[in-house]
Amino acid sequence: MFKYILRRLVQAVPTFFGITILAYLLMSLTPGGPLGALTFGNPRMTPDQQERIAIRLGVNDPVPVQYLRWLLGDDWMRWDSTGDGIADHAFLIALDADGDGEPEPPGDRKGILRGDFGTSFFNNRPVIDVLVERLPATLELSVISLVVGTVLGILIGILAAVNRGGVFDNFSRVMAVIFNAVPNFWLGLLMLLLFAVTLDVLPLGDRCKTTLDPSCPPLQERLQYVILPVIILSVGPIAGFSRFMRASMLEVVSQDYIRTARAKGVPEKRVWFTHGMRNALIPIATFLGPALTGLLGGAVVTETVFNYPGVGRTVVQAFTQRDYPVVMAVTIYAAIATILGYLLSDILYAVIDPRIRY
Repeated sequence: MFKYILRRLVQAVPTFFGITILAYLLMSLTPGGPLGALTFGNPRMTPDQQERIAIRLGVNDPVPVQYLRWLLGDDWMRWDSTGDGIADHAFLIALDADGDGEPEPPGDRKGILRGDFGTSFFNNRPVIDVLVERLPATLELSVISLVVGTVLGILIGILAAVNRGGVFDNFSRVMAVIFNAVPNFWLGLLMLLLFAVTLDVLPLGDRCKTTLDPSCPPLQERLQYVILPVIILSVGPIAGFSRFMRASMLEVVSQDYIRTARAKGVPEKRVWFTHGMRNALIPIATFLGPALTGLLGGAVVTETVFNYPGVGRTVVQAFTQRDYPVVMAVTIYAAIATILGYLLSDILYAVIDPRIRY
């Protein structure tokens, strides 16, 4: 099992670096780029000032140099032979952040591999601080939604398979198709209109800004802000898992070992939930990884609709404001979540079916 997990981790490394290369290339090809985002709409900006900003950002350098600096930082690219704190030699390029013609002291930029994503253009704060401040709210929403969606989806799928052709089976299949087709934002607006405006039993939004805020109450005291977003994020996984679980259970119960168990007089509940369910969960494990990533992606829409102060709403604001450091940090965050999600699927697949690890 350890070798299996290690092999999957090694395979994830080139995937991660491939994503970083593609993401940085797309950002560099964006019209205007970071320089345009900082100078847009400022008629007083002189060409000399624009040049100084470009030098500070390093956007005048070749794209490979920019990428290496963004990935690894800049301290490896230069060295100080005299010990006076001024870099007198540089590898590839001498970095001059303020445009005064003198290279800056080493260690100004550490690179994303060491957790330095730069400074947000519009918050004027380190990007990692902005994301860490909002990450607990997104994790709170996503984890609850994933647990609710997975558990209810599997149970509904099993009950639908047990009552194949019955009222519950037909009803669950129809509802699964409907909720798969309904957009999250539209369903969220309907929920707000019904429960927050018409019935006035749940809040419209305006949850405390961040979970790290000392004034933010504990989870049990702010559940009313989580109920509607969790419902919206859970209906998709419930619909998907229930359909796949039903199909998988119906396929498993037609196997010879199930018929043998019944012939030996094993109780029907044990046949379904002990012998059948574990083998039926094998295909479901492959969907947990994409479901995890899908929840983080779906949170972008849901957090915006419910004014939820998580990473998703921050992404929308960053794209609107062309805040490139935040956009790139969220891209890497989503890439890591995707890789970890698929790694989780591989591990669960091997746990449920021991043949896979061999």
